[in-house]
Amino acid sequence: MSQGSVEDQIAQILGEPEVDATVDAVGFEARAYGKDAPEAPATVLNSLMGITRAGGALGIPGLYVTDDPGGVDDDARSGTLKVRLGLGWAKSHRFTTGQCPVMKYHRSLMMAILHGRVHIAKAVNATVIGLDDAPRGYAEFDQGASRKYVLDPHGALTGVRPV
Repeated sequence: MSQGSVEDQIAQILGEPEVDATVDAVGFEARAYGKDAPEAPATVLNSLMGITRAGGALGIPGLYVTDDPGGVDDDARSGTLKVRLGLGWAKSHRFTTGQCPVMKYHRSLMMAILHGRVHIAKAVNATVIGLDDAPRGYAEFDQGASRKYVLDPHGALTGVRPV
């Protein structure tokens, strides 16, 4: 199903190329499309505006910073992104930014985890690695690996069932 534009893929699933609401959980380190694509900080936001219907909402808990010394250009280094705000305005989008309001749901989430109804490690694709594997883990993460690495320097997690 990874063929075609995002709009085409959504249309294949829903029968139309737009959705009511979208979430950017990537942030300023987003990359353009394709193998070895360069960093393109506004890519996700612009894509989301394209696929969110008029009057829809964009949730933006993805991290955006005021300064990024490692940014790809002067704009990115100062936290200035080339976001198509005019498109969002023309479609009357609502934007909700900032960190997730975890205090609203953290107790129920904790209880679901404790009672085995939610498996966070599986949901975030957690991978336990030893300290010797840390350089490889960081390199894979920097290349965009879709997993979270948990460093286990003393082997304490060996054989432990992920929660």
